[in-house]
Amino acid sequence: MSEPKTPVPTPAGDTYKGWVFKWTNYIKGYQRRWFVLSNGLLSYYRTQAEMGHTCRGTINLATATITVDDACNFVISNGGAQTYHLKASCEVERQRWITALELAKAKAARMQAESDDSGDDFPSSSPPAAPGQGGGSQNSEVQSALRTLGSKVEDLSTCNDLISKHGSALQRSLSELDSLRLTGEAGDKIRQVTERATLFRITSNAMINACRDFLALAQAHSKRLQKALQAERDQRVRLEETLEQLAKQHNHLERAFRGASQSNATADNKSASGPGKGEGSDEDDDNEFFDAMEEAPEFITVPADPHFHKRSSSNISGFNSEMCPDDQSLNEEPLAMNQESPSQELVNFNEPISMLQRLSEDLEYHELLDKASKCQSSLEQMCYVAAFSVSSYSTTVHRTGKPFNPLLGETYELDRRRESGYRSLCEQVSHHPPAAAHHVISDRGWTLRQEITVASKFRGKYLSIMPLGTIHAIFEKGNNHYTWKKVTTTVHNIIVGKLWIDQSGEIDVMNHTTGDRCHLKFAPYSYFSRDVARKVTGVVMDKDGKAHYVLSGTWDEKMEFSRVMQSSLGGENGTEGKQKTVYQTLKAREVWRRNPLPEGADTMYYFTSLALTLNEYEEGISPTDSRRRPDQRLMEEGRWDEGNSEKQRLEEKQRAPHDSHLALWFDRCEDQITGEQVHIYKGGYWEAKDRGIWEGCPDIY
Repeated sequence: MSEPKTPVPTPAGDTYKGWVFKWTNYIKGYQRRWFVLSNGLLSYYRTQAEMGHTCRGTINLATATITVDDACNFVISNGGAQTYHLKASCEVERQRWITALELAKAKAARMQAESDDSGDDFPSSSPPAAPGQGGGSQNSEVQSALRTLGSKVEDLSTCNDLISKHGSALQRSLSELDSLRLTGEAGDKIRQVTERATLFRITSNAMINACRDFLALAQAHSKRLQKALQAERDQRVRLEETLEQLAKQHNHLERAFRGASQSNATADNKSASGPGKGEGSDEDDDNEFFDAMEEAPEFITVPADPHFHKRSSSNISGFNSEMCPDDQSLNEEPLAMNQESPSQELVNFNEPISMLQRLSEDLEYHELLDKASKCQSSLEQMCYVAAFSVSSYSTTVHRTGKPFNPLLGETYELDRRRESGYRSLCEQVSHHPPAAAHHVISDRGWTLRQEITVASKFRGKYLSIMPLGTIHAIFEKGNNHYTWKKVTTTVHNIIVGKLWIDQSGEIDVMNHTTGDRCHLKFAPYSYFSRDVARKVTGVVMDKDGKAHYVLSGTWDEKMEFSRVMQSSLGGENGTEGKQKTVYQTLKAREVWRRNPLPEGADTMYYFTSLALTLNEYEEGISPTDSRRRPDQRLMEEGRWDEGNSEKQRLEEKQRAPHDSHLALWFDRCEDQITGEQVHIYKGGYWEAKDRGIWEGCPDIY
């Protein structure tokens, strides 16, 4: 057998990989397995390709014993049910593994002792600093660097112990040879080797001592740096608290001003616009829904550049322009009431499309549903539906601009029947809470419908946006009916720092016809995680809970799925002591990949190719279509002053007294699948368009 191609281990190395023969049973004997030594854990796989998803077993070296049988064989046991009888390809290779294992064991034992005894340097109750929080992050980095230096010195110390141990054994062997009273050249060579071995041990001891001195010096100098970093962090926290307090006071003054203005209005106008909230608590403000007809919530605003949506530090007077695109519950009404401020600053935080148009962007990757409709297997079909549920988040990485909140009765149609085989219709069916109903019918055998409203929570430095409502996908072939909900969107660095968006939570895609289920997990961003950012994983199971496919990827880039051939329970999973499931799979296949953005997207609100076409005017559209909205159109043309005037006019028109509104194209009824009260498309829109007669359309513009 050929010698495995494994890297030579280094004493300070954190990972060691290679092929080793492992005893399986008396029938198969020793079988070649791929072993990985990392972070004090020795794991093995059948092949290198399994490393990403299927671990065959793991031993924690902190409590394990390592013994050598003969020239090539060695045994690792944790004293319990796990014992690995291993054989290297040669004696040299065995010694490389023994050295790496001894180092890893010593390091794992030290880390376990530190976690049990101290934990003072990094309290578990203190959350990791988010990106953009420089003081806390830098302080943590200094502490981490010191811990790393200490760990490396301990590695060197362990190496020194091993050198001393093996050197002593070598000297004993040489002494035994010397006792044979060899004469001549052989005796001289033995004495020369003995002297060199002694010199090597002395040199290694000197190296260890020098490293200890270096660590002590680094620790002494770091204390001053830590104090300076802590002072800067404290100052930054005080500044953020001051900014937040000023923003709240500013908003209270605005509300008082509006209350005084409304007191001079007519009684009807008062009842339409609603009473002022006054000095309500922050928690009450967070629990409310808002739309274009109500007062703005108590949020922080930094006006953005009209072209690039970069944050400005010159004005901090309302909610930030770079809002999460999924948030329908936040008011677009400008908070800054200073008449001397240019009106351009009051509009330009929006991107020039409506939330209804943004909802239609879920169809960016409609071809996934086209492929799903052709699947012979409902389980494979589930993979495409799950990938479609992930794909709708791919545009949110850069799209931090806020869409226009739809007016009550506003609609948006997306007719792509000729090019892509589908027709889409959205209607704003409620304004308190704001809710939009969406219905899509495809000639390729599927229907998509949803009603979405949004709850939001402002938590100081970040904003959590929780979409409410269920999405349905129904396929003619097999009559499979799928449902799922959206995950939570979080906008970070609302007050200070660069805005960034994360998606986190879990999605259960259910097939109500067959009982199949796919559980997707969106991993939240973690500063200390070694895992890939924006990761999504999932498992497709049948009604009996048997796994058939494994999905993995990221919500901003791509998704893959692998066929599960066998599943079993592996080692313990983390600190919970639960056994993790091990899936043996075939080679992964790509099911979805994000389309590249058009050239110059950074100057066009990071719109996708589909988004760039959404506001193109089309003949024959409904009088209530978002394309006809004048303030949105003026903003797209860069006419900020006129756009703001139109926006204020439309908001005043919505506040005026009017009869209770009923959705024109959707009926409110009980969903037979979920039991929710939802709006479902009742038909008639496309027939009205074909006739060119729009009876009953409200005059909203």
